[in-house]
Amino acid sequence: MKRRDFSLAATSLGLLPLITPAHAQTLAPKAGTDYAVLDKRVPVDAPAGKVEVIEFFWYNCPHCNAFEPTLESWIRKLPPHVAFKRVPVAFQASFQPQQKLYYALEAMGKVDEYQRKVFAAIHQQRQNLSGEQQIIDWAAANGLDKAKFTEQYKSFSVASKIQRAKQLQDAYQVAGVPSIGIAGRWYVDGDLAKSMERALQVTDYLVGEARKSA
Repeated sequence: MKRRDFSLAATSLGLLPLITPAHAQTLAPKAGTDYAVLDKRVPVDAPAGKVEVIEFFWYNCPHCNAFEPTLESWIRKLPPHVAFKRVPVAFQASFQPQQKLYYALEAMGKVDEYQRKVFAAIHQQRQNLSGEQQIIDWAAANGLDKAKFTEQYKSFSVASKIQRAKQLQDAYQVAGVPSIGIAGRWYVDGDLAKSMERALQVTDYLVGEARKSA
């Protein structure tokens, strides 16, 4: 989902099909065509010996929701030399409550359990989770300790992570979501790779390239 589509998505969360041309699956990834090479390397948080891979996403994005099962299957098969993390984007100030939602879940060690639940609440159950109180009430209604969640949601640590998320979003020149940053050097999305499924194949290729040049 591109930046220009976000105002439309605010009023309509209908799923849109991903583009998956069969021929795109067989082509070797090419710089500038299937993925972008960053002009300036982005500092990574991954420890030495690991390749950092970042998924940029937005909970309200229908494409991110559609991509989540495929992404989770891919994550389960990742080798130990890949350090994967998610970064919630904020192209507008109105996105920040959902950034706080993600980082509060992360602080509580609940991302794996609740990531799909958040997407389902928004896209299947049509709940509005765009505001602070709506999010806190939803968290409490879905089994999270309200006081602990609220404490994390409003914490300095979460605010700091939001600042870091903005830095990464800008450094990777994120044009839309879902999208993937690799090793502080490369960026790929569904437009470049022709589908998010192939974007993961491109990511695998670039992880290999990063290890060769480490």
